[in-house]
Amino acid sequence: MAASASFPLRRDLGVQLLALYAIFVISVLAAAYIFVQSATDQLEADVGASDLALAHSIAQETSTAMTSALEAVYHLSIHRPVIESDNAGMTRLFENIMSVRQDINLTYRLNADGIMTFHYPIGPESTVGVDFAFRPYFQQALTTHEALISAGRISPTTSQPVATAVMPIWSADDQFLGIVATNIKLQFLSDTLRNISTTSREDQVVEITIIDHDGKIVAHSSPDQLLRDAREVMPELTSALLDGVSRNVIATNADKVEYLYSYVPIPSIDWGVIVSRPTVAAFAVPYAFQRGIFIVSAVFLCSGLLFWLALSRRVIRPLERLAEFSQNAMPGHANANDVVSGLARLTARTDQMGVLTRSVQRMQSAIEARLNELATLLRTSTAVVSTLDSRVVLDRILEQVETLLNVHMSAIFALDDEVSGFRARASRHLPAWYAERIRIDPLDPNSATMRAIRTGEPIQIVDTETDPAYQSHRYRARKAGYRSLLAIRLPIKHADPAALVVYRNEPYEYSEREIRLLTSFANHAAMAIENAALFARSDMHLQEQTRRLESLIQSMHDGLVLEDFGGKIIYVNRRVHELLRLTADSILNKPIAILVEAMVAHADNAETVAEQIAKMLDEKGIRQIECSYVDGEAHRYLRLTLFDVTDAADTLIGRGWIVQDITQRYEVDRMKSNLIATVSHELRTPLAAIKGYATTLLADDVEWDSASQREFLTTISLESDRLNNLVHDLLDMSKIEAGTLVVTPTACDLYPLVVSAANHAMPSANGRLRIDLPPDTPTLYADADRIEGVLRNLLENSAKYAEGDTPIEVSASYDAHDVIIRVIDQGPGIPLEHQEHIFQSFYRLDNGLTRKTAGAGLGLTIARGFVQAHGGRIWLEPRERGLCVAFSIPRSPVHEIPEEHGVGGG
Repeated sequence: MAASASFPLRRDLGVQLLALYAIFVISVLAAAYIFVQSATDQLEADVGASDLALAHSIAQETSTAMTSALEAVYHLSIHRPVIESDNAGMTRLFENIMSVRQDINLTYRLNADGIMTFHYPIGPESTVGVDFAFRPYFQQALTTHEALISAGRISPTTSQPVATAVMPIWSADDQFLGIVATNIKLQFLSDTLRNISTTSREDQVVEITIIDHDGKIVAHSSPDQLLRDAREVMPELTSALLDGVSRNVIATNADKVEYLYSYVPIPSIDWGVIVSRPTVAAFAVPYAFQRGIFIVSAVFLCSGLLFWLALSRRVIRPLERLAEFSQNAMPGHANANDVVSGLARLTARTDQMGVLTRSVQRMQSAIEARLNELATLLRTSTAVVSTLDSRVVLDRILEQVETLLNVHMSAIFALDDEVSGFRARASRHLPAWYAERIRIDPLDPNSATMRAIRTGEPIQIVDTETDPAYQSHRYRARKAGYRSLLAIRLPIKHADPAALVVYRNEPYEYSEREIRLLTSFANHAAMAIENAALFARSDMHLQEQTRRLESLIQSMHDGLVLEDFGGKIIYVNRRVHELLRLTADSILNKPIAILVEAMVAHADNAETVAEQIAKMLDEKGIRQIECSYVDGEAHRYLRLTLFDVTDAADTLIGRGWIVQDITQRYEVDRMKSNLIATVSHELRTPLAAIKGYATTLLADDVEWDSASQREFLTTISLESDRLNNLVHDLLDMSKIEAGTLVVTPTACDLYPLVVSAANHAMPSANGRLRIDLPPDTPTLYADADRIEGVLRNLLENSAKYAEGDTPIEVSASYDAHDVIIRVIDQGPGIPLEHQEHIFQSFYRLDNGLTRKTAGAGLGLTIARGFVQAHGGRIWLEPRERGLCVAFSIPRSPVHEIPEEHGVGGG
């Protein structure tokens, strides 16, 4: 009875509890609704205030950066090199400021007319000499003594979007001298804004815009928006911002998306900052909070009905599942750290709640350690790409290693070819004597560093006192003060091998996580070393190319002079000195008028040349003149070519002068004239004789006896032979000049060739010829007709010029390689000053002290061509009296005849 009577009570108690729970739920829901409304309003206000604060912060930073840029150009403007437009001084000043200001990509100086006089860096796309007076900032500078910031634009020098910090330069008597300006990279501002944008959560899309006083976008978290007109995108906001208004506005953009805009002006430079993001993202937390409260309320209502029935079965098991989940998952709530820190009292509990608490704390520690590692690696990566000075980068890497892993000493060892071993390239906290003196033998089998480099695997010595492999280095470890070490090879391909080594002063075994982390640092160190090595190689390659180009220009056969836009000589090659006798030092950096005056002063017709050069300077395109140039005893003919030098935009940046020695062309023209005159004379003489005797024989009024007729016919025959020989000489000369002379070597004896040449010589040398050939003279492998022609020409010359019955001697000698033949006479010989020209075409002696006789001046030239075609050479040997012409013929047969064996005119 008692049991059955108590059941309704239990049931009624449930109803009572349910009623009480219903009252509780209604109260909770009402309170939750009121709380949600007030919290949502507050959160939305906080979001707006946060964006507005971000805009204020960015505005302040931008104002500070621009003010710094204005101060920088102001300080530049008071330096004497800038005021006096001294390029050398400005180079040092501009280089210094750009080395410390990463946001500047160009520093330059405009003169009072707006002409670019200098900029740094100089670069191939130079705009020196370009007129920038049309720029608004230049026009504004004409009316102010204060520094100013220009509107955004594309720089013609760097082709990058920039804003310019401009400082007018005024003299003490208030005369405008020009401006000095620095181009601020708008991309630098955009990168900063993008970095700020990317630090937000992925679901929080933030766009940051900076506009200038013209309404152009000068910085944006999306680079493709740069220099776009902001009035096209948000006209009302832009107008309000440029009017100096600061507030939050919710508006719809062109894509019908509702945005929260927070804008703040920058009064110091009349710019403004706009921070915008979709309201869906901006108010995501309030909206999510509302939805969460509504979902929780619904779940709360539904779960309340089942709460009492499932209490015994659904409390412990869900907690156990929650504990298991917490051990394998990371909290995703933004306040997870605060929640965990508030659970310190629960850590000592032995139930599931205690397990959950301890798991969360371990998870938090692991996350913090990982984030710290990633931040350190990020700083290391930034250091690697920020400079090419490997020593600075390596020091930073070692500093981060010691901070993150709590090691006591660290070093990077690299191969040093000078000592044939590994030396410390960078180190921290190693004893000075150790870092300076240590040299690791590459063949040391017990060195942990060498083992790591050879195997490519990390090598660690847990305790130097107990590790048997480290016994040989134990004394050094004690003296340096370390008990354990870890060595990791740097993965280097383009530089000498190296390794990262870390030390502790107590025994220690590194975990896999620590080894992986140190391997990441080793990779960064390898990148730094390779970057430095590759830069050094590229720099050497560039220098080598520059040297080659310089050598090429210096080796030109023509003189080259370059002048800048102002008419100042900036380059000359050494050929100019050879042609004009002007040293580079005497005309470099001097006005081009000095070169012109020197050329006019030595010209044959100075007045005419001066007028021609003046006309050239006034004309455009490529212009040339030719003049006769006299320098002491040297007489040259020169061609001057003047051309304009333009840049890629076809803008005139200077002019070039080419000085060519065309004396040889004039000599060729002279030789052609001599050829015509000589051939005409040599043809006219035999033709006149032939015509005269033939006319005499054909006369009807005279009867000639047989003896006279034979005499006349003999003369006609001899003159015909003479004419035929001249034609043959001209044909041979043309083959030699054209390089088409062909020789057909055969075995032949020298003596018959000498006899045949003497018999065919005109005049004959038989009556006084002496032949002195050794009995064992080797057989010649030569073209008999050509060698006979050489001998005949030499014998004819001796017969013509040697007086009376003086002997003419032909002798020979030989060595292991050549047979040398000499033709010697007792004539007047050839003066020394003519000997170097005697083998040139049509060269004949015509002064009263030397030979004078008929001839075309081709005999010795043809003889030289025949000899060279056989691979030999011909020359004059000195004698007290007479002339000795010697030539050599190789003893071995000639199998291949060079394509160019004729020398022609010398």
